[in-house]
Amino acid sequence: MADLLQIESIQPAGRVVGIDLGTTNSLVAFMEGEKPVVIPGEDGLNLVPSVVALTGEGAVVGNPARTTLLSHPGSAVYSAKRLMGRGLEDIQEELKLFPFHISSGAGEVLRLKVGNREMTPPEISALVLGQLKRNAERFFGQAVTKAVITVPAYFNDAQRQATKDAGRIAGLEVLRLVNEPTAAALAYGLDRAKEGIVAVYDLGGGTFDVSILKLHEGIFEVISTNGDTHLGGDDIDHLLLAIALDEIANEMDPALAANPQTVQAVRKAVIDAKIALSSEQETRIDAALPGGRKYQRTITRDQFESLVVDVIARTAGPVKQALKDAALQLDQINEVVLVGGSTRIPAVRALVDTLFGLSARGKKAHTELNPDEVVALGAAVQADILAGGSAATEDLLLLDVTPLSLGIEALGGVVAKIIQRNSTIPASATEHFTTGVDGQTNVAIHVVQGERELAKDCRSLARFDLKGIPPMTAGMPRIEVKFLIDANGILHVSAREQRSGKEAEIEVKPTYGLTDEQVEEMILSSFDHAETDLAERQLIEAKNEAATITDAVEKGKKHPAWQQLTADELAAIKIAEVELEASLKGGDYKIIRTAIDNLDKATRRFAELMMDSAVAGALTGQTMAAAGEKMGEGPTAPHPFAPAHISESKPEEKKD
Repeated sequence: MADLLQIESIQPAGRVVGIDLGTTNSLVAFMEGEKPVVIPGEDGLNLVPSVVALTGEGAVVGNPARTTLLSHPGSAVYSAKRLMGRGLEDIQEELKLFPFHISSGAGEVLRLKVGNREMTPPEISALVLGQLKRNAERFFGQAVTKAVITVPAYFNDAQRQATKDAGRIAGLEVLRLVNEPTAAALAYGLDRAKEGIVAVYDLGGGTFDVSILKLHEGIFEVISTNGDTHLGGDDIDHLLLAIALDEIANEMDPALAANPQTVQAVRKAVIDAKIALSSEQETRIDAALPGGRKYQRTITRDQFESLVVDVIARTAGPVKQALKDAALQLDQINEVVLVGGSTRIPAVRALVDTLFGLSARGKKAHTELNPDEVVALGAAVQADILAGGSAATEDLLLLDVTPLSLGIEALGGVVAKIIQRNSTIPASATEHFTTGVDGQTNVAIHVVQGERELAKDCRSLARFDLKGIPPMTAGMPRIEVKFLIDANGILHVSAREQRSGKEAEIEVKPTYGLTDEQVEEMILSSFDHAETDLAERQLIEAKNEAATITDAVEKGKKHPAWQQLTADELAAIKIAEVELEASLKGGDYKIIRTAIDNLDKATRRFAELMMDSAVAGALTGQTMAAAGEKMGEGPTAPHPFAPAHISESKPEEKKD
């Protein structure tokens, strides 16, 4: 507590946190002295699953939402990051495996039908960001309103704008959007402070990025970036899931394979198997299906790697292109940094070794920092820089790049590129154009993003009109079009006819983005329902805790110590169980928590007897781990009836 008070005295207000808004898991971090640190969630874990569930009692985020995903798939959303800033035609493949349905048509903001509600991807991401915000506020004991949020380097303008919208809806002022590979370089640069050329290979849950950075005297300059916003661990999961569902359809029942609960149960099982195969040579896919049936099969690492080889190989193209764009040879790459949970897969590490020729040069890719956390840690470094900087970051400077070229549609539908891809941002550029028709008084400006030559093959970002140009002969008007990309990678466009002085400008609101009015409406709605939302969350949390202690009591009844309880003690436990069950039928979280406390007190001597039994086992030559396994709690599990303020320690789940 003394350390916290000391920190608060230095920075009494205006906390700025770094957030990694991930496809599979999300994290929030801050600078503690000279070191970035991840802030744990309510369950004590650093990773918050990017899963949102909408139940009759409100929205839940993280691990509780994962539970809902398995039992009521239609009421939960995961991997919403893959839908940010995208249109219906972009996501047809995902829809085959996602348990939710899209209700909007082409060209509109996507609306997901989840349970009995419709939500946009930014709204869903805002709920995840809101949970991270609450985690930080609980940790600091004060309001947190400013953040740096990371995005894949290859996110286009629409996807970046959607991320900023999500931050606003969550009540956060997004000071900066930072490319994920750049954030990783910041985190590593803080530790090593070396000069040289670094390649960051980032394979996460839904996106792949590779960035080439130059480190020199505290300046982190991105030389080139490339990637695929539609490639990641999710694609491996979907591949394994499709194979498993085909087997269930052929060997059991096609209807069973199509059941949403089956899909989610098998999805969880194949993800667990994928994670296990990063450290084991063989594992078992084991999924409990509806109707009491089971799907089981053994899979070896060799089989797994042969199945996913094509998915992993897709990362090679962007790596080679990034090196080409940077005009670098392999031997000029000093270090390679691995980011994202999917880089734990041995086959991925082997491919990286081959792509960068590491073994041949006596080098290894860097994995010193947790690949799940490194992006959030780097975001915390950038947050510290923007907040005024500490001794650890005062000399650091971040120079990022725009991943795709930006331009306008010119005569004949061709693209006139104004800012080339891999340009350092912030950036601005100006080009001059004229009219193609005599007497033309209006000019339509169509802003596009991409590398293709024709506008129809690029991403349309915005359209606006420059009106009121005096009638002149074609070719006489001189129209100046200026592009400005701010530090977040967000585009501002202005057009001015120099002879008449007529001008127009726009902050690009891309296709599939939300309007200011929509965002404001969502923010106001969150204010209007703040008190109700808080009460719903408290009720949900109380019910979750009640389920945990009830389950622990039922398991404990099988332990020999149960037989040592007196009749009065057993009666007191039974009364407390009945009271807790009755409290759950009401909607008052305070009554539920009182009942939880009563059951905790009633089982306290039983807890002591179980601990005495475990200690006795250890003293007779049996390890505590073995004693714990006999109790059915696993090798390192804490006692199920530990006081409520001591949270159970759980292994961190790997982030894809």
